[in-house]
Amino acid sequence: MRELLARGYHVINLDARGHGDSGWSPDGKYGLDALAADLRSVITTLSRAPALVGASMGGATSLYAVGTSAEPLASALVLVDVVPRIDPVGAKKIHTFMSARPDGFATLEDAADAVAAYNPHRPRPKDNAGLMKNLRRHADGRLHWHWDPRFLNDPQRAEPPRFTDLLHQAAEHVRIPTLLVRGLKSDLVSEQGVAELRTHLPQIEVFDVAGAGHMVAGDKNDAFNDGMLAFLRKHMPPVFRT
Repeated sequence: MRELLARGYHVINLDARGHGDSGWSPDGKYGLDALAADLRSVITTLSRAPALVGASMGGATSLYAVGTSAEPLASALVLVDVVPRIDPVGAKKIHTFMSARPDGFATLEDAADAVAAYNPHRPRPKDNAGLMKNLRRHADGRLHWHWDPRFLNDPQRAEPPRFTDLLHQAAEHVRIPTLLVRGLKSDLVSEQGVAELRTHLPQIEVFDVAGAGHMVAGDKNDAFNDGMLAFLRKHMPPVFRT
């Protein structure tokens, strides 16, 4: 975000429902329709069509919102390590990690151990304090991931193959410049998935980040910035200059 601001862009960092510091859905709805409706409601407050940069679920939400909107919604789209046909083995690994500790963690160190086991290729930080932004302390004093655990069980949340079909259908209607930033160590995005998306979204550009897994921006932030900023400079120059 600091790099975008330094280059003259206005940035909104959106917490999706049930994620980050935003509230959890009172009815437990976390399907693509609900997430896209939230995104559209934010975009209607803006004076111009934004560029949407979304990682994983955020990318799927952005692709679906753009491809199912009757009116132009955005000026450019950046998908970060997500395609409609995700690798089922990688998806299962993520689901297992997300559902592994329903009882939470006794300490911040315990949570850091879980992350290190899931991401063994990423150097472990010397200070775990930053991990707290991904956790909430419940009334019992234990630390839980900040996302709503009902996200995994919402019957409206599309799973493959419906997820794949919905996003391929949406991609057919995307007319704006689109970039896929892919981590070459990704568990989710395969060559087959990229090639199939290209048949539905022929204008897509692909930027590969060596040494990065699914969490591209966290694994190789400088390389991620390079690819994203080059794409935005070409397709959406900043509104103002610093």
